[in-house]
Amino acid sequence: MLKKRLIPVLLLQNGQLVRSEKFTLHQVIGNPIHEVERFNHWSVDELIYLDISRDDHYDLRRDDKKVRGLSSSLEILTEVSKTCFMPLTWGGRIRSLEQMQAIFAAGADKITLNTQAWREPALITEAARRYGSQAVVVSIDARRHPDGRLEVCVEGGREATGMAPEDWARKVEALGAGEILLQSIDRDGTARGYDLDLIQRVAAATRIPVIALGGVGDFMHYAKGIEAGASAVAAANLWHFKELADRGGKRALARAGVAVRM
Repeated sequence: MLKKRLIPVLLLQNGQLVRSEKFTLHQVIGNPIHEVERFNHWSVDELIYLDISRDDHYDLRRDDKKVRGLSSSLEILTEVSKTCFMPLTWGGRIRSLEQMQAIFAAGADKITLNTQAWREPALITEAARRYGSQAVVVSIDARRHPDGRLEVCVEGGREATGMAPEDWARKVEALGAGEILLQSIDRDGTARGYDLDLIQRVAAATRIPVIALGGVGDFMHYAKGIEAGASAVAAANLWHFKELADRGGKRALARAGVAVRM
């Protein structure tokens, strides 16, 4: 039986690790390089770093040898990859094959595209042809309107596209994406659980794996995401505020009858 994956998502903003709430509030909570060492000792299956910075200013605010002098996302990735012993996905502000090449050379196993995939859909196909579909993840951020309608948004949730998430998911699959990272903007940082309807719609529309993200506040939320159709479940804030979050999450999934790597 194919085991389901449990994945931490780490958010980077100008070089700092942050927690997020509804894509608008961000609180600095730590150092991105020290954090990966902690996850190496946990039973997580993969690791995703997303750079949500809006400019090129990086300040790690530390003066120890491990982080001194790092001034770009790529330099942070290079340092992270030295001690990351699990599959590593890197995303955020990727706009070209040349950037992807640099990211893979720096140690990433997969890249994830979001806004640029929307702006330049052919980039998905070009990336899949060069690096293989298994290395290309498309991140879909969805907002739910008061009338219940779901809409894909880009530019960190600030720009509406007019497209339903399931329609965009079908398109990115056809273009060559190997996986979808599906995020609910409205659930982000709320601890209310995944938007299960969103997961169901996208998972039913595609054959490629869907990673559910956004809203986890309790370990039991993971099993509900799997039941809704996700192939993997992810969270961001939970990992920083729950003790033994890896074991607690895996045990909750196992108790719900989900096959996981313990």
